[in-house]
Amino acid sequence: MTERIRDFLSDRRRAGLDDGPVLVVDLDVVRENYGKFARALPDTRVFYAVKANPEPKLLAVLAELGSCFDTASVAEIRMALAAGASADRISFGNTIKKERDVAAALRLGVRLFAVDCEVEAEKIARAKTETGAEDVRVFCRILCDGAGAEWPLSRKFGCEPSMAVDVLEHAHRLGLEAYGVSFHVGSQQPNTEAWDGALGSASWIFRECAERGIHLGMVNLGGGFPTKYLKDVPAVEAYGNSIFRALSKHFGNQLPETIIEPGRGMVGNAGVIESEVVLVSEKSKSADEIRWVYLDIGKFGGLAETMDESIRYDIRTVHDEDRRVPCVLAGPTCDSADVMYEKTPYWLPVSLEIGDRVLIEGTGAYTSTYSSVAFNGLPPLETVVI
Repeated sequence: MTERIRDFLSDRRRAGLDDGPVLVVDLDVVRENYGKFARALPDTRVFYAVKANPEPKLLAVLAELGSCFDTASVAEIRMALAAGASADRISFGNTIKKERDVAAALRLGVRLFAVDCEVEAEKIARAKTETGAEDVRVFCRILCDGAGAEWPLSRKFGCEPSMAVDVLEHAHRLGLEAYGVSFHVGSQQPNTEAWDGALGSASWIFRECAERGIHLGMVNLGGGFPTKYLKDVPAVEAYGNSIFRALSKHFGNQLPETIIEPGRGMVGNAGVIESEVVLVSEKSKSADEIRWVYLDIGKFGGLAETMDESIRYDIRTVHDEDRRVPCVLAGPTCDSADVMYEKTPYWLPVSLEIGDRVLIEGTGAYTSTYSSVAFNGLPPLETVVI
């Protein structure tokens, strides 16, 4: 946690404004993270994944720094434009799009789209004809197993590499520019070598397309760059070095244009959630009974990534020097699924009590956007950008 966040939270408490959980994001950390990505992969364009945290001030800072934006909806496209990005710096990276949304994106000037099947390419081609748009580019997302990632991705997105060749050829014949290939190695990926296999598949697709007279030019390396939770993670520079080696290995001297889509790695460590202990209890009088600690935030309030205990946040309290005992953490809602850590309990201070504040670190990404609007009448997670 930065001094700026610490001072803000202290001022908030003194003013009596701490009546609910709040996410505080420090833009200085975001600026620092962007610089690290730009230096680690100097020939690669950064497309920030807006879904990670779409706060307007955050997007404006990234736009000013020169970032491009990976968007998943027309609403996110409008957010990126409002932040100061030109349409040529925006990718519509969702492979599941309504045809009318494709048309809306084209009218807004967006020309770069993700696909993973022939039918999706057909939607874009029809929207291109409808709007009269020119120079519309598509890239095909391929399946990637995401082995080792703490938040692995499913088979919902992407196709087999052999199918990608057919998809790109189909797009080409429809009058679209078959531009390249994309993949995602899994979110919170600690293995710096995870990109190697996918880049091998991408280079094969480039060669197969070339034999069909289609010359691809771009590889979208996706996201996966981690932020620090309980475990240390490699530095961005280690990922940059590994990716460059893999690119050279599979593409030789004919390196393609590359882009990356960091979300968690860009803003995760920039944010801290302050939450309040609502209840501390036990379920029986057994001496070894694990305590239950209920917070005023849970899965429905922004901590959805605790599902299956995939993401384990670093939690700080004012009693951290005291003896610790195993605790189950749960949220405040009347839903039995709102339990965050029961399979592997957290060790928290035995002196933790009702009314204490806890700090949940590394929460700048995928928290505010996962917060429900009014489940149980609770407001969405308040977010402050400083």
